[in-house]
Amino acid sequence: MKIFAAEFIKSCVSPEQFPPGDLDEIAFVGRSNVGKSSLINSLLHRRDLAKVSRTPGKTRAVNVFRVSTSDPDLARFYLVDLPGYGFARVSKSLRIQWGPLTEGYLVDRDSLGGVVLLVDCRVVTEQDRQTITWLRSIRRNPLVVATKVDKLKPSERVRTLKQTHRDLGLAHGEMLIPYSSMTGDGRERVWGALRDLLGGHRSHGS
Repeated sequence: MKIFAAEFIKSCVSPEQFPPGDLDEIAFVGRSNVGKSSLINSLLHRRDLAKVSRTPGKTRAVNVFRVSTSDPDLARFYLVDLPGYGFARVSKSLRIQWGPLTEGYLVDRDSLGGVVLLVDCRVVTEQDRQTITWLRSIRRNPLVVATKVDKLKPSERVRTLKQTHRDLGLAHGEMLIPYSSMTGDGRERVWGALRDLLGGHRSHGS
């Protein structure tokens, strides 16, 4: 599959600024510093389309990217980067402001075709578990991607990913895709899962 274009469209700080709903959308969510921006850049074969920062809470708005590919099922869609949760170095007032914006988007967005939840393969937090539970409660069953697998030694990988699967409370057979933004390991599996997400969304909507 070829990526014809991937471009930043806008940063949204209120629902009125969200895209018009003319394309399907896939949202990426995860705790701060889980590697969301790095994964987006890796997935789209772009170096710095999504800005990478070591500072938790750097993504402070809903950032929207328009993507077009050679795959008919993924021909044109919006990739939506949501603010990270668990950001400790921003003010309480900003956390309160970002919460309703993200929650409203995930609950009410008719054009949202799927949610990708990123977790650090080495550390599962209570917030990760709570997020999965909440997404399921609003019928946004997430695709779960375990980031930073390049940080694991080969001898650790299978055992650690099995533990991550258990810690997240995923059912037997429920997908957990390991991903490395450094090597691109997992890229094709993620694209295949995104294709299935949008296909299911369109079938449900028809």
